[in-house]
Amino acid sequence: MYGAREILAYTADSIHIERQIKAIENAIPADPSLVFDLSRALVESACKTILRDRGQEVPVKDGLPRLFGATLEQLRVLPDAHTADAETGRSIRKTAGALYSVVQGICELRNKQGSASQGKLAETQPLESVQAELVARSAGAVVSFLFKAHRNYAAQAARPKRVEYVDNQRFNAFVDETHEPIDILSLTYRPSEVLYNVDYEAYVDALNSFSNEQDEGASADEPPEVSA
Repeated sequence: MYGAREILAYTADSIHIERQIKAIENAIPADPSLVFDLSRALVESACKTILRDRGQEVPVKDGLPRLFGATLEQLRVLPDAHTADAETGRSIRKTAGALYSVVQGICELRNKQGSASQGKLAETQPLESVQAELVARSAGAVVSFLFKAHRNYAAQAARPKRVEYVDNQRFNAFVDETHEPIDILSLTYRPSEVLYNVDYEAYVDALNSFSNEQDEGASADEPPEVSA
């Protein structure tokens, strides 16, 4: 739990989180099934602590994956020197977003294998310390990243307003006219719609280029000013 223990330097007053880490370390060899419950609880504690520190309302009824997503939304993932680097930012966001799958997996294993969650059938075969250590280290990596981003970057960088697909009909028509429709099974999709939903960043980049070309073309068509 090296990654998890690193965060204690950022949360020196968090006795509860320290106890959770110690309990996970003790449970790995002694009670692997309990590790799944404790790892989920550790991630949940981290998310709630960060949201509280940032003055955000802590969701009460949301599951852990949505709670993690809400926490990630409040965090910057790049230092100031790289905020203008769109490619690096996109790659970091993809990597950070992959942690969502890690959290989802922890929750599923906790529901299926956790000794303190729902009742299990008598013949359920528990996983072993190998799988418990994988989940524990994964949870440690998640909370370490969250707390370091929380402490290193005090405020979330201002985000541009999300581009809405329905607001860009001219661009959508251009994409659809220059590319073939996409057929999947018996369904047909518009190329512009697929681009927007599959790779939003690429859609925005292409939209900006299209808009700039349209502006340049409009300027070229304007008659030159004639001085009196």
